[in-house]
This record gives sequence, C-alpha cells and structure tokens, in this order.
Amino acid sequence: MKTSMIRRLCLVAGLASLLAVPALAQTSYPSQPLKLIVPYPAGGATDTLARTVAQKLQESWGQAAMVENRPGAGGTIGNQAVVKAPPDGYTVLIGITALIQQPSLMDKLPYDPLKDLAPVTMIARSPSLLAVPLDSPAKTLKDFIAMVKASPGKYNFGSYGAGTSAHIQGALLNMQAGIDLVHVPFQGAAPLVTNLVGGQLASAFIDSASARPHLKSMRPLAVTGTQRMPGLPDVPTFVELGYHSFDPYGWFGVFLPAGTPAPVVQKLSEEINRILRLPDVTAKIEALGLQVGGGKPEEFQKVLRADAAIYAKIIKDANITLAQ
Repeated sequence: MKTSMIRRLCLVAGLASLLAVPALAQTSYPSQPLKLIVPYPAGGATDTLARTVAQKLQESWGQAAMVENRPGAGGTIGNQAVVKAPPDGYTVLIGITALIQQPSLMDKLPYDPLKDLAPVTMIARSPSLLAVPLDSPAKTLKDFIAMVKASPGKYNFGSYGAGTSAHIQGALLNMQAGIDLVHVPFQGAAPLVTNLVGGQLASAFIDSASARPHLKSMRPLAVTGTQRMPGLPDVPTFVELGYHSFDPYGWFGVFLPAGTPAPVVQKLSEEINRILRLPDVTAKIEALGLQVGGGKPEEFQKVLRADAAIYAKIIKDANITLAQ
C-alpha cells in the first residue's frame, strides 16, 4: 500500500514538472541577450531587416539583441550555426527563400531546413518582376515571347546568380513558354540591374527591392506572386497571364533551432508580429520595396512546405544544379 502511494505521488510530481517547463519558459523568456544571425554580409536587405527587428526587441524586452553576420557558402554557414545552436530561443536566424531552395540544388547540405529549424514568422515578402530595357520592342509579355520565338538563340535573361530565384523563374518561363532564353548570371542584383538598364541584357528577373529605385529606367512585363505589386498596378502577374508555379514570393523570415519549446517560439512570434505593425517599421520595410509579412508559426510553415515543393519540381525539371 505504501509503495503504491509513493508511486502515485511520484507520477503526479513528474506530470507537474512537465507542465511547469513550458510555463516557466514562457514567463522567463527572454532572460539573457539574443543573437540574430544573418547568413549574408552586412548592408543588404536581410541585414537591414535583422537590425530593425533587433532594435525593437531590445527596446521592448530590455535584453540586448545583437546581429551577427556569418556570410559564406550561399548562406549555409550561418544557417548551420543556428541549426547547431541550443534550442533555447536565444540564437535566431534571419533567413531568406534560398533556405528552402538549396536542398534541391545541393547534394550535401548539412541540414534539412524543414526539419532542423522552427519557423517563427515571416518579416517581409518580395515579388520578382520580368523586365526589359526601355528601348525593347516588346511592350507586353506576349510581345516578348513572340520576339524570342522568332529568333531562336538570340535573346537572354539575367539573374543575380546561379541557383537563385531569378534563375529558377527564368528557367520556368523557358519551359512553360517554349522559348530558349540564355541564362546570364551576375554576382548580385546591382550589376544585373546596371546591365539591363544599359541594354546589355534582353531581359532580367529582378526582385522588387532591387528594382524599385530603377523602375523608370526599365519596362516591367509581369510580376510573380498572387497579386499585382502596389507600385505597379498596371503590370499583370504571371498567374493572370496563364502561367503556373509563379505564385511563390521571395521572403525574409525568422527561425529558431528545431526543438525550441513551443511557448518560446510563440512568444517571439507574437512580439515580432507586434513590431511589424509599428508604423515606423512598416514604413521602413515598404521603403525597401518589400511587403510587410507577419503571421503565426504554423502559417509560415505552410508557406515553406508549399514553396519548397514548387521549387523542387522546377529545379528538377529544368535540371538546375550548383557546383559543390
């Protein structure tokens, strides 16, 4: 009898301790400085967004929030640093779309982003646009497709790098329109835009943030995503024009290591969503040519899985690979 009672008491105590862990994590978090890892060099849009979020977190939570740039290997060095970090909510990744494209592009990726990272929320999203120089005879996407078909092998499209969203989108257009645009990769968006505006390229896929300051110097023909861009209300989406799999937006998101307690993930998500609604933060994101994100962790997870499946199919069908 006495042994049975002891066992019952131990079971109750054990259950109580398990229930107390999430509550404790939620109430005590954060109790030490946070580190936001950006897997790219300082100065870009990812870095700017990270520093904006870090500043607001520090102001509201009273804990230091430091941004650490860990560039290299297409972002995989910084990504892996977060994957390997303790799952306690204090090491945060500010990742981009490439995170879910790389598993289909690289054979030896040291992590699985859909399994090894816990999505928190999306900070911002970015459509891409297909643009041509102002002196191009193509006024619409239909004109452009007809022009390319009439002169096989003559025309090209530029991207901001091999294996990037721009490269994938150009390959998708080739397959769906039955054309043969030659891919010309550049080391970043700046030289890509310069060569398009200067007429050295017949066309280019450019993210909205990079294109925004130069919209009057190029002619956008179509945009990715499910809705027209606020700044380009007269430019149709690829979806409107009858093309498919151009739905995904580019995005900037917040992640924690897999295994981070759900209450911690939820608390960070709620706070960043609050920050994104602040007028000065919204204005800063829109000034970058981006659209404000937000949403619950499970909503972001759905976006990640859906986009990853779309990109995986395009990459496979177009036989796009990255040298390792």
